[in-house]
Amino acid sequence: MDPISIGNQIFSPGKAPLLIAGPCVIEDEDDLLRVAETAADAAAKAGFFYVFKASYLKDNRSSLDSYTGPGLEKGLLLLDRVKREIGVPVLTDVHCRSEVVPAAEVCDILQIPAFLARQTRLVVDVSRTGKVVNLKKGQFLSPEDMGNIVEKARKSGAEGILVTERGSSFGYNNLVVDMTAFSRMRVFDLPLIFDATHSLQLPGGLGDRSGGRPQMAKSLAMAAVAAGCDGLFLETHFDPLSCSCDAEVMLPVSELQDLLDAAARIFDARGE
Repeated sequence: MDPISIGNQIFSPGKAPLLIAGPCVIEDEDDLLRVAETAADAAAKAGFFYVFKASYLKDNRSSLDSYTGPGLEKGLLLLDRVKREIGVPVLTDVHCRSEVVPAAEVCDILQIPAFLARQTRLVVDVSRTGKVVNLKKGQFLSPEDMGNIVEKARKSGAEGILVTERGSSFGYNNLVVDMTAFSRMRVFDLPLIFDATHSLQLPGGLGDRSGGRPQMAKSLAMAAVAAGCDGLFLETHFDPLSCSCDAEVMLPVSELQDLLDAAARIFDARGE
């Protein structure tokens, strides 16, 4: 796979694994900076290329009363602060075409949320920005189905593309991860990322919000690395249960270093 320019840095798949990590949604400004700094330090110690992630808006919420974020304008200002003060590339979701241009002015990676993976014009507009695109595999799609979405991005001019596996719907309020997905999507010749926390989500499992099982994130991450992924996506925070979004899903940041160190040993054992 070709190296990918992310911000002012070069990510070389196979030479170092990628870590995309941060809180689900922007909430407290000081927490945002603390999580970014702590995750960047953990990634450096474990030999990962690090990208900070947080959303200015999360449009896919279980309840009308759910917290959705500070909004586009304020959220991008805070992401820009992380980028400048911590010195790391940043990633955020985009949910509609009107968000694409302002988000691209700040962020280094624009992410297509899983539920929007088949929104053709959104994929096209994001791909035309010149930014790296992270395509999250919809819970309703097979690994092979992602090939059509990858082609939309490529034919629209995207030069850097990531594909992220985040589990598949399994009945109601549950997701499962098919570890064969990584070998099946290897034909795309793109970096494959595993979302270890969203894959343990229980969508709508708590009635007005989703539940989760973050205590299993390390086990699934180890399995995905062994199965051939090129990096990890993790939502993390110092005190997840105090958060207003995905509280039951996020990994405590205190557990991040141990998970990354264990994953790094498997990446090294693969000999890539």
